[in-house]
Amino acid sequence: MNRENPGRSALKNWRQNRPRNYYRADSNFVAALAVMAERRQREQLVPQLEAFGAVVACEVEPLAAEYERLEHLPVLRRWSEIGERTEDVVFHPAYHEAGRKIWASGILACAAEPGHALEQAGLFYLLTQLGEAGHACPVACTSGMIRALQRYGPDDLRRRYLPPLLNPDYDNADRASQFLTEVQGGSDVGANLVEAVRDGDVWRITGEKWFCSVADADQFLVTARVQGAGPGTRGLGTFLVPRRLDDGSLNRFSLRRLKIKLGTRAMASGEIDFDGSEAYPIGRTDEGFKIAVGVVLNTSRWLNAVGSTGIMRRCCVEAFSYARAREAFGRPIIEFPAVRETLATMKAEQEAALSSTLFLTTLVDRIELERADEHERKLYRWLVNTNKYITSIAASDVTRHAVEVLGGNGTIEDFSVLPRLLRDNVVFESWEGTHNVLIAQVLRDSAKFGLLSNIHDAIRTWLDHLADGRLAEEARAVAAALADLSDRAARSVTQPDYGAVHFRRQLTEL
Repeated sequence: MNRENPGRSALKNWRQNRPRNYYRADSNFVAALAVMAERRQREQLVPQLEAFGAVVACEVEPLAAEYERLEHLPVLRRWSEIGERTEDVVFHPAYHEAGRKIWASGILACAAEPGHALEQAGLFYLLTQLGEAGHACPVACTSGMIRALQRYGPDDLRRRYLPPLLNPDYDNADRASQFLTEVQGGSDVGANLVEAVRDGDVWRITGEKWFCSVADADQFLVTARVQGAGPGTRGLGTFLVPRRLDDGSLNRFSLRRLKIKLGTRAMASGEIDFDGSEAYPIGRTDEGFKIAVGVVLNTSRWLNAVGSTGIMRRCCVEAFSYARAREAFGRPIIEFPAVRETLATMKAEQEAALSSTLFLTTLVDRIELERADEHERKLYRWLVNTNKYITSIAASDVTRHAVEVLGGNGTIEDFSVLPRLLRDNVVFESWEGTHNVLIAQVLRDSAKFGLLSNIHDAIRTWLDHLADGRLAEEARAVAAALADLSDRAARSVTQPDYGAVHFRRQLTEL
């Protein structure tokens, strides 16, 4: 009788002992919610997160593994069987089945009223423990459109286009996208050439958008240069472009191709040409850049950080459980000091990211409930960019650490989720502004609002009142490092040429 190889037995046990509920398994997340959420909010939130934690782990994850296979990725089908132009993006059936379960959680429906940012972030955090997995980007983009319509959309536009975005029934809901990027501009949105021309009661959009994620969306949020407006960002308006017109016909656009990306592969990104597409302005046409960045991109930057934090959490789950199951040289590898240090670094980064991102989420709620004071609004503007940058690079580092713990097994696509998490997070790093673009904005805001000194003062106050005497030595080290950093950061703020070279590493140290 053949005996099973002990190494394979250990791997089998590792797989069988994986969490079946990502909420229950995350004691730090549970504890953080106890601090961040009010009692009434927790009473509603905890059952919802607990239910979705099980859905993601047991139902959505195997579906994602199926539609993430190379042979099941989305494809462009531009014509119907009778030769009618459709520009359809076709997905594997498992993709839509996963979408039904995700939308049913209320992850978008909860945005119907202000004050539910913590609920949305909690659900998104659990979802992104699968990586982007084809649906995280559509959720974030749809959230941005919802908030843009709620804050700036005229009444008729809200009545017409908001309800389908908030519908928890995936098969009858609308998904949204945001198309800002053009081939000649990239992050330089002020270089946009796509034009908007008034045509009676509607506007017409003409031109090419270069990087269009959620190319299958029902509603496009598009920046375009208003005819007769000046150059740069001040000449841009923000418009809602429906995919189809009221009669069901395609709204005069074409998809050149779908892009082949390093990560986020199950979500369709493409290049789109508009040819007089019918469009409706969201807000005043001279406020387009303010709306696109201040509402839409900042929503994505906030949720991007939540997603990076979710990826880090899943990496910790995979690496810690594997290190307990995997034996080398006669003992579990978690007993080796070098492995323990790697795991500790991963856990510290993840828990720090969760804390900062949940704090940012409370600011989102306070702003949307109109309870935030001026300082909190400035802090939000500073933190939404800083936190997106810090969490995205930390998540890529944590994912590489997790791959290291699994060794060669960590690079195998069907052995664990780690290769997908790494690919997806590299894309997370570039979404909604490259690192240098975000850092330049943080530097400008630091000079404008004087926030760095306020943040450093708050940290010093916290250190001075630290109750746990066991941390006194560490507190002194942090205070000394902060004093040195404050001097250098102050120079970056007051001397732009110096800051352009040095502020990025200073922000990372912060």
